[in-house]
Amino acid sequence: MTSPDPVPQIALNDGRSIPQLGLGVWRLPEGETPALVGTALGSGYRSIDTAAIYGNESGVGRGLRETVVPRRDVFVTTKLWNDSQGYDTALRAFDESLKRLGIEQIDLYLIHWPCPDRDLYLDSWRALIRLRDEGRAASIGVSNFTEKQLDRLVEETGVTPALNQIELHPHFQQRHLRAAHDRLGIVTEAWSPLGQAQALEAPAIVRIADRLGRTAAQVVMRWHIENGVVAIPKSATPTRLHENIDVFGFSLTDEDHAAIAGLDRADGRIGPDPETFQ
Repeated sequence: MTSPDPVPQIALNDGRSIPQLGLGVWRLPEGETPALVGTALGSGYRSIDTAAIYGNESGVGRGLRETVVPRRDVFVTTKLWNDSQGYDTALRAFDESLKRLGIEQIDLYLIHWPCPDRDLYLDSWRALIRLRDEGRAASIGVSNFTEKQLDRLVEETGVTPALNQIELHPHFQQRHLRAAHDRLGIVTEAWSPLGQAQALEAPAIVRIADRLGRTAAQVVMRWHIENGVVAIPKSATPTRLHENIDVFGFSLTDEDHAAIAGLDRADGRIGPDPETFQ
């Protein structure tokens, strides 16, 4: 099974690009990861997002080795976990991730959370800059950073993250932070882009899906695409894997976008608060 249309690429500020849709493997057991990676690549995915804390980097690496898709055609992201923040510890943690993945270069390496109370993210960022300069991480970025923290990275180091991966879905649209990304030239990437399926039950989205003859998940993924956001939906079901990427044969109207904009909620956050999570 192949994707009906190629996944678009989104330009990064370092001259590289990232596929606009990828596979997230959060909470996927190590033993199931290789097969799912293979299924995803067979469905047209060309981006895989993992992290040290997920415990499945080795499974991702095995999946990459067992597929017929060339390594150069797959964009691999992984992340530095909180207990490894700091300059030297971040460098060691990167080496461990690289070894588990079994690849020579990580396409995108992210600081997973800012952990502001520890105040080590600036030292961690300097380590990532070194990894990029050495060519071991092709691109570097962050995850769950606030506008203030992004500004500090840029002001202190002169290096702007290529991407900030944040919680983003119809019930938590993060318009202010997305505007900050636009100001700084940072790509927005959505984790939990379907709101852990909660958004799929919204009557407004169901109505749009019914009119278009699409699923609610496809409508939400299309909303991300048309907003210029990179998204990494997670599914362990092959049919849903294909469904999540089959979103390039239709468009939303201005009225559809207005209806989805109305779903944003002040209490819509599902995951931890980056200001307090450690």
